[in-house]
Amino acid sequence: MSENRGFYLNRQVSLSFFIELVLLASLIVGSWVNLQRQLDGLQRDVKMLLENQKHFSQKTSLVSEKMIAMEYRIRYLEVTNVSEGNQ
Repeated sequence: MSENRGFYLNRQVSLSFFIELVLLASLIVGSWVNLQRQLDGLQRDVKMLLENQKHFSQKTSLVSEKMIAMEYRIRYLEVTNVSEGNQ
């Protein structure tokens, strides 16, 4: 009789250990899935950031080119005004 009781106790411990192991595995898998989802969102955000930086860089270059062209126009106008004023 005592052997049967030991078997039941051992069986209950093994079953509770198995249940704990399954719950731990499900927590690990859930955390992994959550981490993957967050990494996908981060990857999307970084991709958008790089695209926006590319557009911003293009706009900055365009503004710089326009500014240089305006500086040359101003210099030309200053030089022509000075030469007309001397005549």
